[in-house]
Amino acid sequence: MSACVPTRAADSTRPKRIQPPHNRPPVPPRRFRIAGADLSASIAVFLIALPLSLGIALATGAPLQSGLVAAAVGGLVAGRLGGSPLQVSGPAAGLTVVTAELIHRYGWRTTCAITVLAGLAQLGLGCLRVARTALAVSPAIVHGMLAGIGVTIAIAQLHVVLGGTPQSSVLENFRALPAQLAHVHPGAVSMSLLTLALLFAWPRIPGRVGRTLRIVPAALVAVAGATATASLAGLVLPKVDLPSWSSHALAGLPEGPVLGIAAAVLTTTLVCSVQSLLGAVAVDKLVAGRPELQARVGRSRLDRELLGQGAANAVSGALGGLPVAGVAVRSSANVQAGAVSRNSTMLHGVFVVIAALLMVPILELIPLASLAALVMAVGIQMVSLHHIRTVTRHREVLVYAVTTLGVVLLGVLEGVALGVAVAVVVAMHRLARTRITHEERGGVHHIHVCGQLTFLAVPRLSRTLHLVPRGASAVVELDGSFMDHAAYESLQDWQQAHFAQGGTVELTGRGGARIAEPSDSSHCRCRPWTPWRNHHCEPSTNPQSVSPGGRSGESDGPDGPGRPAGSGEPGEAAVSSGQSRPGDHRGHSDHQLARGISAFQRNTAPLVRDELARLAREGQEPSQLFLTCADSRLVTSMITSSGPGDLFVVRNVGNLVPSPGEESGDDSVAAAIEYAVDVLHVRSITVCGHSGCGAMQALLNSEPGGAQTPLKRWLRHGLPSLERMAAKEQPRARLAGRAPADAVEQLCLTNVVQQLEHLRAHDSVTRALREGALELHGMYFHVGEAQAYLLVDHDGDELFDHVGAAQDLRSPA
Repeated sequence: MSACVPTRAADSTRPKRIQPPHNRPPVPPRRFRIAGADLSASIAVFLIALPLSLGIALATGAPLQSGLVAAAVGGLVAGRLGGSPLQVSGPAAGLTVVTAELIHRYGWRTTCAITVLAGLAQLGLGCLRVARTALAVSPAIVHGMLAGIGVTIAIAQLHVVLGGTPQSSVLENFRALPAQLAHVHPGAVSMSLLTLALLFAWPRIPGRVGRTLRIVPAALVAVAGATATASLAGLVLPKVDLPSWSSHALAGLPEGPVLGIAAAVLTTTLVCSVQSLLGAVAVDKLVAGRPELQARVGRSRLDRELLGQGAANAVSGALGGLPVAGVAVRSSANVQAGAVSRNSTMLHGVFVVIAALLMVPILELIPLASLAALVMAVGIQMVSLHHIRTVTRHREVLVYAVTTLGVVLLGVLEGVALGVAVAVVVAMHRLARTRITHEERGGVHHIHVCGQLTFLAVPRLSRTLHLVPRGASAVVELDGSFMDHAAYESLQDWQQAHFAQGGTVELTGRGGARIAEPSDSSHCRCRPWTPWRNHHCEPSTNPQSVSPGGRSGESDGPDGPGRPAGSGEPGEAAVSSGQSRPGDHRGHSDHQLARGISAFQRNTAPLVRDELARLAREGQEPSQLFLTCADSRLVTSMITSSGPGDLFVVRNVGNLVPSPGEESGDDSVAAAIEYAVDVLHVRSITVCGHSGCGAMQALLNSEPGGAQTPLKRWLRHGLPSLERMAAKEQPRARLAGRAPADAVEQLCLTNVVQQLEHLRAHDSVTRALREGALELHGMYFHVGEAQAYLLVDHDGDELFDHVGAAQDLRSPA
């Protein structure tokens, strides 16, 4: 359908805006272009990746070509398919110990098969959308695992640095070290020392010359310097040996015990996945330091990153390459070199392929001792003093130490399992470590509970509570952030028994603020949707209190099947029993309004007065602009669990955002957007539609022509949504798990997406997005299901996913 919209005469005080038609012209196909920043960043990453890939292959005992294969596949496959555009993947030092053990136990071809199976397992995990669960692993365990791997690498490569051959385990390397020291190879040691000297001195060259020279990576300078020196001096040393690609070994069928192969696949999958996902989170932090890049790149999509890593491992293993994971050194270098898209990662993979095919004679001049020194330095740096200080500050040094020693002495999977076990024990100890004290002051018994109140502390809590004599006055101070069900019931049972014996009990929170929990929740005025800041629930003095609708005491409590009587929402406070009396000179609605205001002043105002007084002193500082429909069933503070001062709310019929520059009469929404972004500095804007929207129903059923009523003139701003829904080339807005119920729901979803596009056209919003100071969110609330959905950045479709079920929610790109 179409409509003719009159245009306003151009105002001389404003630049004239030309609005695009609703029917967009076809977009010409894009030409593939590579930004100059991506090209320069890819060269920097390639120069770092080339020597490290050969060194890691050397450390694992794999064919040296396998490191180049993994680097190329990591750049091309993981770079193209992964969810972290600027993360660079390849053979990682964190996988060295795992791979070396697999090669020693099963051989190279079976190790490649295990890599393929691990990649397939990662693909399965990515499809199950469990990527974020990897972030639940304690950082102390991850840092301890990397430190243990670093120690193992450093000790093994020390033998190569000294001119010998590493053993198969850390303990054997320790035992063989005295004999190795007695037979040192002077040439190997000299090249190793030269490599280490260049590696550490190159980044520290001072002045302008140093800044210019640091464009060339230190790893490349160190290996190139040692190679040139060895060649000019004519030293006879073991060097890189790259056999012909025609004899390169590919993956074979796994041979070995089934349980052993399964454990190997599990270990490889876990180490690759955790390292890659943590690396993606670290890259997000680096990108956040560059606001101009953050608006263009966006946050990493962890499930997609897991899928990309799985595909890369499957391809790398099949082609005879090492396992692939995100590499912190290369990723940070990629961001710092100015990369702006995934093209830099993919180009670095192309350069690795070119080097592997055309630079073989040059690569075969590199001394193995130089590569070993480079990898040994990387292993030493994995034992980070910063990480040790961090885990010490958070009192997790025991978890870190046990994980590190377990990895060094037993293996990666065994060490991580030990670390997890110790972390669980430490967490249980902290939960059980609750201090409960009792003292009497002025005839009042004071019981102070410091710490988390869980079932582990219930016996001590019960003993302390029963020290209070019958009929005495008691004050229980709960100085903690958590109370589980067992502790709650124990405290409630004692409180009721103490009341029955003639005593009094006052419950206070941290700082002495009075609270009323636990109490009989059926007499509570406050509904479950009142999680305000500084909100405290109080028991009702009138158990026959009724809701504003007039139904008395139908509650079974917040956890029961009935609805709690009363309210804590402003304007929805509990009302004492009593209906409109016959002959009342006021109308029913007038009387209901007066009763509601009276109940608010009596019941709710005392609870929120301090909070509102603070907001009156400090002014409003909302965190987000919430633009939604005027429908009476949408209670914004309820569905967002927010309180006074949290939301800057704009309501209109159909949650519409008129495009800037439209004719007069529609400036109220634009003014609210400008005020929220430029004056209040909100950090996000949410456009929220809902099910059963009358405006969308009217828009769907509207006929062209006819009288232009105010409602029709307003709904013309929804015509682009109607056209978007009808356009076949546009992505379809849909709900996770099911299709839209009917055309009205489809239009409601499409309208949210379209209004977000209108929102981006406003100058203040465009500027804030470009500076990285603002996020946009699309939301859909199904009234009948009481279910909120957020718009997910999803390939192909515009997907609204359940809040809590979606793994990677963000504003649409």
